[in-house]
Amino acid sequence: MKSFIKAACITALALPCAAALAQGVQGAGDYPNKPVTMVIPFSPGAATDIEGRIYAGKLTESWGQPFVVDFKPGANMTIGMSAVVKQKPDGYTLLYVSASYSLLPLQVKDLPYDPIRNFEQVSLLSKRSAIIAVAPMLPVKNVQEFIAYAKAHPGEVNFATAGNGSIQHLTGLWLQSAIDAKFTFVHFKAAGSGYPDLMAGRVQATPMTFQTSLPLVKSGKVKAIGVASLQRNALMPDVPTFTEQGVPDFEYSSWLGLLAPEKTPAAIVNKLQQELAKIIKLPDVAGKLGAETALYATTPAEFKRYAQNETARWVKLVKENNIKFDDTQ
Repeated sequence: MKSFIKAACITALALPCAAALAQGVQGAGDYPNKPVTMVIPFSPGAATDIEGRIYAGKLTESWGQPFVVDFKPGANMTIGMSAVVKQKPDGYTLLYVSASYSLLPLQVKDLPYDPIRNFEQVSLLSKRSAIIAVAPMLPVKNVQEFIAYAKAHPGEVNFATAGNGSIQHLTGLWLQSAIDAKFTFVHFKAAGSGYPDLMAGRVQATPMTFQTSLPLVKSGKVKAIGVASLQRNALMPDVPTFTEQGVPDFEYSSWLGLLAPEKTPAAIVNKLQQELAKIIKLPDVAGKLGAETALYATTPAEFKRYAQNETARWVKLVKENNIKFDDTQ
C-alpha cells in the first residue's frame, strides 16, 4: 500500500506534446531579465496562495530573477484579472486563475473583457478532485446504489451546495443530468456550512474535497460513494471513480492555471510553460502539494481548449436549468 501511495502522489501528469516542444522558445531572448509579478486574485492563505508561491519560488531559482506574488482579491477574481489584462504583454505580469475562471462569463454581467480571448493561456498546473459524499444513514454504498435510490425517490435527495450558481450547484446539476435523476438543491453560504446537515442526514449528498472528507469518512460521519475524477486518488485508493461505476467522464475538480495578457509573445509563453513542465516533476513540489493534488503542465493550446470546454459545459447547464446568477446569495 505504501508503494502504491508513493507512486500515486501525482495522480495525473500531462506532459507537453511534441509539437509544442518543437516550437521551442526562439524569440524569448533573455527573458526574464527583471522581476516578474504573479498576481493571485484571491486572499492569502488559500490553496492558490500556497501553490502559487511554490511555482514562484521555483521559477526564481530557475532563472535568477524574482517572481513576486501580488494579491489582488475580490469580485470573483475580476479585480486581479482587470489589473493584469491592462498590463504590457511582455511576460512580466502573470495571473493565476482557479476553476471559477470558467464561470466568469455567467457570473459577472457586462464583463469588459473576454476571460479566454483577452489572455494567453500558459498552462493548466493542477487539479484537486473531490468525492461525492452522502449522509451516513443513506442506504447506499456506491454510485450504482445511489443512482437507484435517487431514481426511486425523485426530489428526495437534498444536494447541498455553496449557493445558487456555485460550482457545487452546477456539479450537482451535471450529476443529476448524467444519472437521469431529480435532486432538491439546498443552498448554503459556503461549502462547509452544509457538512453538519450532511452528517445529520438533513441533506443527503454534496461534493467534498479529499482533505476535508478524509477524517469524516474514516470516522463514519459521511460515506464516500465515488471519486469525481478520471483516476482514483492515493488518499482514498479503495474508492472507485464515477467512470468506473458507470458514469463516464464525470469530473468535479478545482484547478489552478497560469495566464498572461493577450499578445504576450508565444516564445515567452512557451518558455514559461516548458519551465513549469520541469518544475512540476520535482519531488519536493509534489511532496509539498500532497497526494490530493494532480500536477499538470499542459501546452497553451491544451489549456485554452480545456477552459473553453469547461465554460461551454457550464453555459449549457445554466441554460438548460434556467439558473439566474442574480439570485446568488
